[in-house]
Amino acid sequence: MTRIILIGYMGSGKTTLGKALAKELGLPFFDLDWYIENRFCRTVTRLFKERGEEGFRRIEHEMLHEVAEFENVIIAAGGGTPCFFDNMDYMNRQAQTVYLKATPDVLFRHLQPGRAKRPLLAEKTDDEMKAYIAESLAERAPFYEQARYTFNVDLLENRTQIQNALTQLRTLLNLI
Repeated sequence: MTRIILIGYMGSGKTTLGKALAKELGLPFFDLDWYIENRFCRTVTRLFKERGEEGFRRIEHEMLHEVAEFENVIIAAGGGTPCFFDNMDYMNRQAQTVYLKATPDVLFRHLQPGRAKRPLLAEKTDDEMKAYIAESLAERAPFYEQARYTFNVDLLENRTQIQNALTQLRTLLNLI
């Protein structure tokens, strides 16, 4: 059985690499945020507004426990998922966990164009966003670093780099 959970900061490429890896392996792919949106018929942004971060994190925790029971699956966890409750311990028990590690500058470049869709970034200026990414990444790193594997994703700017990263990731996970 193959069960892989990709973790990392928002914008690190969890969905991009997760979809590509799932396609190559012929496995279903689940993005935890999308799963939540489908189950609750609301966007993550709306759930944040209606229930606050604490309420959203409770929902996220419950839905993580649901999808992490699926077999032969690739899952992209939300950026904050590992940092709440016992989520990181649970994910490590259930699956091969991979921390997709990127620098704050790379994350800023990836997140800047679509920040309006990210509830934690939507109202921030560029300078505020850069500071927020650096600060929250530093706070989350101890959780992310508990993953079984760490995989550097600073170079995911084009299809060739994504394909190279995918090959390296498959090697790391012994999926060749």
